[in-house]
Amino acid sequence: METRVAVMGIIVENTNSVEALNSLLHDYGKYIIGRMGLPYREKNINIVSIAIDAPQDMISALAGKIGNLDGISVKTAYSNVK
Repeated sequence: METRVAVMGIIVENTNSVEALNSLLHDYGKYIIGRMGLPYREKNINIVSIAIDAPQDMISALAGKIGNLDGISVKTAYSNVK
């Protein structure tokens, strides 16, 4: 199956949703190339970036599930690399 390389930018405003976010990321772990999380204490948020190489429908599904978590927003940028 053809895969796409993408980057997800995730902003966590509700820390009560972090466990659910981590569970989702664990479920898709075989597709994740790398992950970086930054606490931004001055604004009381966390910023997470995920590099992923997966079929486009998997990336979209993960982004949709993350976006449905309370207090978490996500945006995905796709590369042209396949």
